[in-house]
Amino acid sequence: MSVRGRVAPGRMTSTVLAYLALTKPRVIELLLVTAIPAMLLAHRGAVQPLLILNTLIGGMMAAAGANTLNCVADADIDKVMKRTARRPLARAAVPTRNALVLGLVLSVGSFFWLWWTTNLLSGLLAVATVAFYVFVYTLLLKRRTSQNVVWGGAAGCMPVMIGWSAITGTITWPALVMFAIIFFWTPPHTWALAMRYKEDYKAAGVPMLPAVATERQVTKHILIYTWLTVAATLVLTLATGWLYAVVALLGGVWFLAMAHQLYAGVRAGEPVKPLRLFLQSNNYLALVFCALAVDSAIALPTLF
Repeated sequence: MSVRGRVAPGRMTSTVLAYLALTKPRVIELLLVTAIPAMLLAHRGAVQPLLILNTLIGGMMAAAGANTLNCVADADIDKVMKRTARRPLARAAVPTRNALVLGLVLSVGSFFWLWWTTNLLSGLLAVATVAFYVFVYTLLLKRRTSQNVVWGGAAGCMPVMIGWSAITGTITWPALVMFAIIFFWTPPHTWALAMRYKEDYKAAGVPMLPAVATERQVTKHILIYTWLTVAATLVLTLATGWLYAVVALLGGVWFLAMAHQLYAGVRAGEPVKPLRLFLQSNNYLALVFCALAVDSAIALPTLF
């Protein structure tokens, strides 16, 4: 039994978990998977633990802030969609005002943290990421165009830019190629999930591609972006060693095989499992960037 004036432990735990859920921790994992390899590639053969840690802290604050503000802006449609109906604001587990304050504090804090521990460019990139995700993707594109994920996904590409700039203080071509890898990977990854939940998007009035196009059109687009993703990973071999090149090639063949299988199944009118591509695309991206991290950390001989 709780004592008057005190919060019961169980309720406190659920409140803390609700605030944590606003930040979408599983989405933040992308930061860890891509930012660290980018930093290691930026300074091949050298590992700077403190700088990496500080960059990750600042980057996670930016991502958490952006995700929280996204929850505030999308609370109305989250209530309608079955997949998101359990999010904190959709079920009124957190006051909207508190969520807004949390998102702003995390976003502003990420700028000052990165400026203080790394450099001004990294801090500015973090602010640009939050602004783009909230204002361009969430408020402008998401409810207006079926290409929302294509352009809005650029926000998810920024961790590699922040990581690279934290080490070098600049943005050079390998960072842009890593940006392209994630940029092209995002549409097939997201559309595969949206194929599974297209009725949700229709109910919420969000024109996600699978909600407004045929399955054949969607899987064709998935196939095109999968090819572009793999091509971008192979371009990066110009700055890496043989280990990354081998993994990128073999992983690319695997990723392409899954995308072609999905497309062929739809064309043949057979039952398909797009969620499989969604789940395996996570493994593919993690595999490629983990190989990049190892390759860069031990500075294997470059191919070119």
